[in-house]
Amino acid sequence: MKRRNFLVSGICAPLLPALGLSGCKSEPTNAVANSNPPDFPLMEFTVAQLQLEMTEGTRTCRQITEHYLRRIEEVDHDGLNSVIETNPEALDIADQLDRERSAGKVRGPLHGIPIMIKDNIDTGDQMMTTAGSLALVGPGASADAFIVKRLRESGALLLGKTNLSEWANFRSERASSGWSGRGGQTNNPYAMDRNPCGSSSGSGVAVSANLCAITIGTETNGSIVCPANANGVVGIKPTVGLWSRSGIIPISETQDTAGPMGRTVADAAALLGPLTGIDPEDKKTSESDGHYHRDYTRFLDANGLQGKRIGVWRESMGFHEKVDQVVEKSLEMMQSAGAEIVDPVDIPGHHQVGSAGYLLMLYEFKHGLNKYLATRSGSEVKTLEELIEFNEVNRKRSMPYFEQERLKLAQELGGLDEAEYRDALEKVLRLSREEGIDLTLRQHKLDAIVAPTGGPAWPTDLINGDHYRGGSSSPAARAGYPSISVPAGYIQGLPVGISLFSTAWKEPELIGMAYAYEQLRGPRLAPQLLSTIDLP
Repeated sequence: MKRRNFLVSGICAPLLPALGLSGCKSEPTNAVANSNPPDFPLMEFTVAQLQLEMTEGTRTCRQITEHYLRRIEEVDHDGLNSVIETNPEALDIADQLDRERSAGKVRGPLHGIPIMIKDNIDTGDQMMTTAGSLALVGPGASADAFIVKRLRESGALLLGKTNLSEWANFRSERASSGWSGRGGQTNNPYAMDRNPCGSSSGSGVAVSANLCAITIGTETNGSIVCPANANGVVGIKPTVGLWSRSGIIPISETQDTAGPMGRTVADAAALLGPLTGIDPEDKKTSESDGHYHRDYTRFLDANGLQGKRIGVWRESMGFHEKVDQVVEKSLEMMQSAGAEIVDPVDIPGHHQVGSAGYLLMLYEFKHGLNKYLATRSGSEVKTLEELIEFNEVNRKRSMPYFEQERLKLAQELGGLDEAEYRDALEKVLRLSREEGIDLTLRQHKLDAIVAPTGGPAWPTDLINGDHYRGGSSSPAARAGYPSISVPAGYIQGLPVGISLFSTAWKEPELIGMAYAYEQLRGPRLAPQLLSTIDLP
């Protein structure tokens, strides 16, 4: 993300920051390929298709895992750079899951499904957890994050970890999304000289390029939905508290959440439920009691738009005329499916948040990171202050392109008992919730709000940083409310998406609406791993 824009304008930039339809497709372009990507037998396979393969004995979990590992070797290491580390135990785990299946034990719909997670999520295994930083290279975490425990209990296979914008893009004002000191620059699979957005860059690219079945990203503001938009996949940012954050390297206790990314709404929904639950280590999850579901696929409804009132946040539009065209076509489709489109609607409190949103994150980042680093035995960096010093001492490797202004700003602040912090927290929550999204939904009797997720991917620029133009993640991010981004069209061959968001715990309704829209729109166009797009 580029937070500098959303802090000033209030219209999100990801972590401050498709298809087959006439009217959504772009005009023909001359695309230049690196090389013809090798044939892949599991191309665009859904979770349900992979599960059927294993159920019918067509393929084993081991064979599926071998296919994905081979795919990573063939295409990721040759330009995408989305996988920071594969799991050295992956094939052994696959064999164990196959033995369980043979013995009649199938843990659920994720049994044997290869999944990758962002490298800011703890795993108590042979893999590291670094947030992309060289400062944490070495001994890994001592235990699994809560959601990783849930992932393993579900029978999913942890295939590896994905690259990210270092420290989830909370290091510099001039960063390139998808770059980390440990992992280098992740590239967009639709045109590898373009940016994947972030901070869940690797998670968006890996699932888009068919390197695994589903991925997990994390978001503070835009870091799931923006890479979903740029890489042509579905991203769900849950209500804060639906998934536990314990064992995840933090930015903001108020806004942080992990969430699923998939090639279809059904795939993302399949991962959402099994990872829910109350975690004593994350008190926020207690608020999900009575709200979470262990199976969100039951809310997939081809008629999910029928009778829904959807407001158009038109203020988030206007930054790109072709994005506006994609949104207008999407609104027509929603209306044809029985939705009542309320156009336009405003989100009043959004305009008044100002610098309080940034201040909130700076305070919470210092507090949360110090608390997290204290748990990392074997790491030479135990505090934010020591992290800043590590980067200075190792400047040539850690900061070859941009600085660490945000780390330094956070370090200068006091604790969470400061009046300045408490005032910022109250202001952000009030303006984003009861005087923001909730007010808009109530005044217009809406089920959801729709907006463009973002624009087409920009050329990666390690000198100047991201060239972010516009988007819509901030209202839901600040409120801690759910949003879902779905591919909606293409501009010169580059995907763009639309976002649906609402009030807390409305994941079932949003999934139903997103799924219904996806059925109208048709399947996405898979990326061809082009080196660039030769524009006319």
